[in-house]
Parts: sequence; structure tokens; C-alpha cells
Amino acid sequence: MDAEEFDKKFDDGVEDIMEYVDLSSRVRPNRDVKRVNVDLPLWMVEALDNEAKRLGVTRQSVIKVWLSEKMDRHWRAMEAEHASRKKQTG
Repeated sequence: MDAEEFDKKFDDGVEDIMEYVDLSSRVRPNRDVKRVNVDLPLWMVEALDNEAKRLGVTRQSVIKVWLSEKMDRHWRAMEAEHASRKKQTG
């Protein structure tokens, strides 16, 4: 099947196209993992563990979500600041 025919089947949405997709070599971008070690005070570890228990997830999951949320807020603030400066300078 050529790309044009595949696109038409996808766009029409009538037929399941998954039989034509090779998922064996799929790659999720920006998903490489690097292990890091962070020393935290005991009170912080206990607070993380309490939140993890409350949510029913691991400590690592809480840390990842909180870091992601903080980074997202930071990036949005930086983008807004950049846009504001750009608007002021014209």
C-alpha cells in the first residue's frame, strides 16, 4: 500500500489501519532516561512518601510529576516574559 492510500484510509476513518502499521520500530522522542541521585533532607523524603501513599503511586512518580509541573510553569512564564519584552520593543 502506498502512502496516499494509507492516508486516505486514515482520513476516512472507516477501516482500522493498525494492521498496516509496523510498531516494532517505533520510537518515542525525548523519552531517553538518565538516572540522577539527589540528596534530600529526611523531612522532605517523608513528605514525598506521605503524598505518594495518599495518591497510591511511587515516590519517584510524585517527584517526576511535581518537577514536570514546575518546569512547565517556568517555561510558560519565560515564554510570557519573552513575548512581553518583544511587544515592548516592537
